[in-house]
Amino acid sequence: MSFCCGASMIGTKGTLRHFDTHIHNVPLLFCPVCHRIEVHYKVESEYEILAEYAHGDGAAEVDFQDYVEERSGDDLFDNCVNRESEDPADILLNQIDMALDLLSVAKQLNDDEWERQLKNRLTALNERRNKLQKRAFSTGQRKG
Repeated sequence: MSFCCGASMIGTKGTLRHFDTHIHNVPLLFCPVCHRIEVHYKVESEYEILAEYAHGDGAAEVDFQDYVEERSGDDLFDNCVNRESEDPADILLNQIDMALDLLSVAKQLNDDEWERQLKNRLTALNERRNKLQKRAFSTGQRKG
């Protein structure tokens, strides 16, 4: 699994900017807590090579999929607990459940620093969950 600030990262594809070049469909890992984004480690070297060549050629936009042999999404994101295509509410609940499980372990180990970090993570995840619920309620998309 890929982790950031203790939360498992979400597998997705997105656009990154390298100087003046936008590179689309790059496999990414996204942290739902701190919003950190990183190129998936399995394609990091390919991304760096493509980015340098595209920048050197002065390309404004390139599509990662056009230049790099596609790995299947299952293979690429098999170490991710969640994927962006899943329901955001389900992703948040899964992240909260994992953080609560880890909090019980931290308490058993008497690791005060880890407990503090997990409580901060839970606060951030809960705030995101509340915003998501508020948005769903205001647009009439409440879950039953």
